[in-house]
Amino acid sequence: MGLQISASSSFLLILAVAAAAVAPPAKPDAALIPKVCRATKYYGLCLSTLKSDPSSSRADPKGLASIALAAALANATSASSFLSSLALGSSSGGAALSRLLLDCADKYGLAGDALRASALDVAAEAYDYAYVHAMAAEDYPSACRDAFRRSPTGTAYPPELAGREDGLKRICDVVLGIIDFLGS
Repeated sequence: MGLQISASSSFLLILAVAAAAVAPPAKPDAALIPKVCRATKYYGLCLSTLKSDPSSSRADPKGLASIALAAALANATSASSFLSSLALGSSSGGAALSRLLLDCADKYGLAGDALRASALDVAAEAYDYAYVHAMAAEDYPSACRDAFRRSPTGTAYPPELAGREDGLKRICDVVLGIIDFLGS
């Protein structure tokens, strides 16, 4: 069972993310994004992710965390949808492959739930919890890979999943670095 986020919690999450992302500091700090991104493992990914959002130039560090979390959530949601559609359209791999793909879609969905929880934690300034939830989101793709590895049918891990796994792990690493920055 994954985290269950109610409709009202989702609404509050969206409201908190929007408020944090657009709340301008007293004076925009052009050096803030590079400074925050230096605290992450993937500086270039951090810069491109944050700068792709027009509100980032006016955001404080908490707002930047919200932007990165929104990008990670979009990644997890996209991967889950992709895997679900692959499972439904999978005729060549049989029932075993379809089950594995649906299991992976569920894992990426759980990653999304964890990222939503992390965003709520950031909004509440509960950075330890935000970090734990973001770490969980980063780990769910590994559970997908492990399911393929343990499969009794010997089903190979699809190469397109490896790229999605890496992408989610990297953006979650960026989120973790920003949360660390917030907590320091």
